[in-house]
Amino acid sequence: MKTPYKNIYNVLKLNRFIVLAVVVCALLSSTFSVWMVFNTNQKALNSAFAINTDGSIIPLKLVTQKENFRVEALAHLDLFHNYFYNIDASNYERNLEKALWLGNSSVDNIYRQKKADGVYNRLLQYSLVQKVLSIDSRISENNGSYGFTTTTIFEINRGSIIDTYELVSTGNLIMVDRNFPNNPHGLLITNYFENTLKKLNDEN
Repeated sequence: MKTPYKNIYNVLKLNRFIVLAVVVCALLSSTFSVWMVFNTNQKALNSAFAINTDGSIIPLKLVTQKENFRVEALAHLDLFHNYFYNIDASNYERNLEKALWLGNSSVDNIYRQKKADGVYNRLLQYSLVQKVLSIDSRISENNGSYGFTTTTIFEINRGSIIDTYELVSTGNLIMVDRNFPNNPHGLLITNYFENTLKKLNDEN
């Protein structure tokens, strides 16, 4: 009994399909391998590590971001406290307007309270000069939110009398869009509160 021959065209079609399938699989495999190598290399370049004080490993990129945030935050707080407390009869309106850009309604509430208490009227009436001498801020982080405590030393020049005060204020910082020149650091002060105000001259 003779063995029947397969149709030559069917055999060629099958062979061609197998060859194409193998070529496509090889190309896909090669492309995926190249992508994996490239991706791994990029991660290795961008993910150097640093050792924390407790021995844990921290991505260096995260460390850099936090260092940059700290620099921006300290500069933002320094700018705000200078604008808000370094005032006299000639510049207080301009400085306070700039300060209000750097905080939310909690800052505006303190400004309105001071205005209602006659702080700025006395500034005009007696030509007082309130000058900031130093600003010392400490930044803290808790579960991704940032708080601060700032100690501001300023003096009020009443002509023949100069009184020096220490103000401790607290609040939080959130990130917002930069708005140059109104908010160059892209941060906003929230929950701002003047905790204590102490007259330093009384200690001498």
